[in-house]
Amino acid sequence: MRLNNIPANKDTGKNRKRLGRGRGSGHGKTSGRGHKGQKSRAGSSQRPGFESGHVPLYRRLPRRGFNNFNFHTQYAVVNVGDLSRVEETEVIDKEALVKAGLVRKNAKLIKILGWGELESPVKIRADKFSTTAAEKIKAAGGEILENAPAAEPIAKES
Repeated sequence: MRLNNIPANKDTGKNRKRLGRGRGSGHGKTSGRGHKGQKSRAGSSQRPGFESGHVPLYRRLPRRGFNNFNFHTQYAVVNVGDLSRVEETEVIDKEALVKAGLVRKNAKLIKILGWGELESPVKIRADKFSTTAAEKIKAAGGEILENAPAAEPIAKES
């Protein structure tokens, strides 16, 4: 058997489309790109998922999966400098801060931050204090009363 006697394989593949080779080829002039528009231009491409101005599918579908934001601890923040707006009370607590308009009524936890200055000694009850706030309160002769953290439920053994 010689090379010139080997029969050609069937289905060896289609010939590639030769574009821009005259009208008679059927792929002349616009070379199969149609008339005008973004896709007819050289170098045109669109990112995967682009839907011609529609909101793409990946943005229409709901987001799923784990998210730490659902479990973060949110504090109502009060600065040391704002404590002068609170009326004279023995202990500044959540009720006094709500009355002064510094904290909302539905705030669960309160944190005192150290921005501003403190003129008089005060007793403050809150859930958390920044280190600078604690230093300024103690330097003014005040006292810090930290709320005990809520006890976590004990898992039942089965």
